[in-house]
Amino acid sequence: MKTAYLFPGQGSQIPGMLDRFDRPEERAMIGMASEVLSADILTLSRNSPAGILDQTRWTQPAILLTSVLALGRLQGERPPDVVLGHSLGEYSALVAAGALSLADALLLVHRRGSFMQEAVPAGTGLMAAVLGPERPEVDRVLEGVRKSTGGIVSVANDNCPGQCVIAGEKGAVEAGIEALRAAGVRKIVPLAVSVPSHTALMHAAALSMKDLLDKTNFAPLSVPIVANVTGMFVGPGEASAEIRDLLVRQMESPVEWTKSMAAVLSAGVTHLLEVGPGGVLVGLGKRVERSLPEISGKITWANTDTKESKE
Repeated sequence: MKTAYLFPGQGSQIPGMLDRFDRPEERAMIGMASEVLSADILTLSRNSPAGILDQTRWTQPAILLTSVLALGRLQGERPPDVVLGHSLGEYSALVAAGALSLADALLLVHRRGSFMQEAVPAGTGLMAAVLGPERPEVDRVLEGVRKSTGGIVSVANDNCPGQCVIAGEKGAVEAGIEALRAAGVRKIVPLAVSVPSHTALMHAAALSMKDLLDKTNFAPLSVPIVANVTGMFVGPGEASAEIRDLLVRQMESPVEWTKSMAAVLSAGVTHLLEVGPGGVLVGLGKRVERSLPEISGKITWANTDTKESKE
């Protein structure tokens, strides 16, 4: 049996998600994180003051810390043969693979969130979930919108067959929504997110991240990681330059989650565990599995929230 650990990204935050980590060593890690971030991360994770947990510069370190603490409770479980994470979750995966220290990862994602928020003025960006059509059809329609409007709109996340997220300039995304509806797409859900992640609008944020990543030390990967940008395996072993390049490119490139999950399943992984808050990635992964008729044998899926609730 081969095992993959999956790490969630933004959108999986749950108020109070750090509260269950009450062991002395876990409280020490939370205290360390608060010192690194110069903020009371435990209070912020409870969404106090109201709304702060949805501010991306705090969402990202809170989810990463929750994921790493959940990882720490997996002692005695089969260790992963490969790790991967969705967007922000890629940093959690790098911690799990021993390439990044927790302190460095917390600072990186905190700054990443700030860079993303600063890159696009509030109210000028938009994201929307598109349910039903396959990725090539969405790309085709959006290409027409870009040609007709000159605006920026593209697929930001390819989450699973029949589920994409599009993002970009507000007017261009709204035009994309209308064009997709005209093409017969019935379900499109605008998201309550103003930062158009993983699009060309994140170019300035990507440059800022490059400066930060160039100053960050990366250790060799203890296990391979599947990169968001390519959906391909990286490592194990020394891969610092490649990791830095992929994390910079990730800022303005789509999250190729369908391709990433297909690569893992095709490599013979049969046990997949989502490590962190929620179970979004398990649901997406099961849909990818159903789209791959060549996959035979039993695939098991689990998440740490469910595992702990049964103990």
